[in-house]
Amino acid sequence: MEDDYSNDTTTVDAARAERSVWLMKCPPVVAKAWQASAEASEVAPLAKVVVALDPLRTEDQPTLQFTMEMAGSETLQMPKSYSLNMFNDFVPMCVFSETNQDGLAIEGKVEHKFDMKPHHKNIEEYGKMCRERTNKSMVKTRQIQVIDSDRGVPMRPGMMGLISSTSKEKKKAVPVKGPEVKRTRRDRRELEDIMFKLFEEQPNWALKQLVQKTRQPAQFLKEILNDLCVYNKRGTNQGTYELKPEYKKSVEDTASD
Repeated sequence: MEDDYSNDTTTVDAARAERSVWLMKCPPVVAKAWQASAEASEVAPLAKVVVALDPLRTEDQPTLQFTMEMAGSETLQMPKSYSLNMFNDFVPMCVFSETNQDGLAIEGKVEHKFDMKPHHKNIEEYGKMCRERTNKSMVKTRQIQVIDSDRGVPMRPGMMGLISSTSKEKKKAVPVKGPEVKRTRRDRRELEDIMFKLFEEQPNWALKQLVQKTRQPAQFLKEILNDLCVYNKRGTNQGTYELKPEYKKSVEDTASD
């Protein structure tokens, strides 16, 4: 409600602000019966409240005793009499309603608060009604429905195993890998000479490039690179190998000769 009426221009009709109203907590069966009566076209009394005073009451008993008699309870198949237990201590409250002009109206302030429960003379009838309602809610209603399969064929119970769907569980084509080329290791000294010649062509090489150039196993190539090169973890040449300074000089001297 804060979002709907947070506008400062909302008007509140306070003409009935001082009217006394009762707040009552009632069982669901009573709330449903009253809601159905409110939606009916004919306006009829819902119930009457009987207030009794017992002159022989004890000190721990309330001064007034409230009983509610439901109107038309015979046709609704529900208990007729209910006891109203009044609360003396509760937070002050007001009742609001929405007006036709999208405003608010105060219907009154709560004077009495009650807890409604079946009267002791109807407690067995109320318990029976609750048990019947619980048993009814536990009964599963079975329905048979004719549906269409993905081929447009009407399906009935028992046909689930007879009609196979081509659209279900299609096997995905597994990509066929080409035959892996088995790389044989060269002589270590021979491979080092090839590596030096490659680093004469360019100073930085990625491992994948060197595998393609030398046609050697990557793991074997890494062992030689760890001895001859430095791996660049950052910078413009990140992810590449370059010769160690001592090998760079020997390569440069060989190239000058």
